[in-house]
Amino acid sequence: MDALDRLAAELLRLPPSCGPVRLVAIDGHAGSGKSTLAGRLAAALDTLHTGTATGPAPVLHLDDLATHDEPFAWTDRMLRQVIGPLSRGEHARYAPYDWDRRRFGPLRPLPPAPVVLVEGVGAGRRMLRPYLARLLWMERGPEESWVRGRHRDGHELADFWDGWTVAETRHFTEDPSRPFADALVREREEGYVWLPGPSVAVGAHQTITHRDDSPAAN
Repeated sequence: MDALDRLAAELLRLPPSCGPVRLVAIDGHAGSGKSTLAGRLAAALDTLHTGTATGPAPVLHLDDLATHDEPFAWTDRMLRQVIGPLSRGEHARYAPYDWDRRRFGPLRPLPPAPVVLVEGVGAGRRMLRPYLARLLWMERGPEESWVRGRHRDGHELADFWDGWTVAETRHFTEDPSRPFADALVREREEGYVWLPGPSVAVGAHQTITHRDDSPAAN
């Protein structure tokens, strides 16, 4: 069992936090590597047979709930479409936002799996923390993260990024997530370094390794 498998096993040992679900948030600045970590952790959970019959443990990307006009005003949609049903042990159904067509698409199911991952900027906001089993924070500064994100998305989204950085700064000023994180995740070429978060007493760090050749880009 490798390090990510051990982390997955640790998450499964936590008490449920939202109905039968252990809701785990991965937060951090845009471009910090949240979605890549979520994918790898979901795959590790799947190897422990915690996912659905059709694939890895579910991952909810907050980009599917945000919109151009409301990049952070998605809390009501999250509570109504996702948190409410999961807390009752039911399948959640949310309408993912189409960023090209600028409208919400057809409903998508989200099963009440033993662990459900939520990744995105603001995943650890105060309205969601009561429902979380763990809050993980990608420990990469805003400027470095935004450079990575801009490089990933290309020049055609430069105007979007100009507005996004202002909105993200305002959000974390008003509703910070990092002070409440259970773990800080630092990405390295050879994997991840896991450090106790501000909400946890200081202790020895744990190194989480992966076998992929390149660092995360999201």
